[in-house]
Amino acid sequence: PKTIDNDVYGTDITFGFNTAVTTATEAIDKIHTTASSHHRVMIIEVMGRYAGWIALHAGVASGSDVILLPEMPYRLDKICDFVLGRSKRGKRFSIVVVAEGAKEKGGKMVVAKKVAHSPDPIRLGGVANVLAGQINERTGLDCRAVVLGHVQRGGTPTPFDRVLATNFGHMAVELLMKGVRGHLVVLKDGRLSSIPLSRVAGRIKTVPRNHHLIKAALAVGTSFGV
Repeated sequence: PKTIDNDVYGTDITFGFNTAVTTATEAIDKIHTTASSHHRVMIIEVMGRYAGWIALHAGVASGSDVILLPEMPYRLDKICDFVLGRSKRGKRFSIVVVAEGAKEKGGKMVVAKKVAHSPDPIRLGGVANVLAGQINERTGLDCRAVVLGHVQRGGTPTPFDRVLATNFGHMAVELLMKGVRGHLVVLKDGRLSSIPLSRVAGRIKTVPRNHHLIKAALAVGTSFGV
């Protein structure tokens, strides 16, 4: 299972995800510097159309103040109150990490464009720019949007991803040698196994609202805009 989005059903993790989270976290860490020095609200858009795994993990790892996920439609007033409250308490900058598929409660995902004659015609993008304008208008705070884009998809894989991919590949070959077909190698609860592709096809692994990392982020004061 290879995807940076980590949204393949049936496996705890896909290879590529750890590398993407590392790339996003390092970028957000660097953006902290300009946010702090220029007293700005920085809205960083990361990949994740229907699943917010990258936003959640990179947001927590980078100590971001607000994390917005596709699974948890946000309320603009909650975000504005949160960053304005930080400013009034002397915390003169805020970091907002938003998945490209995040949307306002009752609203729709921000579509950058539609490509005709494509099996995947919708191209998401722009939610960070929309939020920057909305937050600035409502709070008067200086806001900037940063879209990380395809930099998340490339680069040198992390050691974790290299080892994970090697283990997946090894087990896949073993299954083939045993005559097993139509199965996906997965990592579940720390153990390698396989499941029929019929259980995976057409399904997406999204972030559950009761995920332990969401609970941990809430406990340290992170807002999810809800």
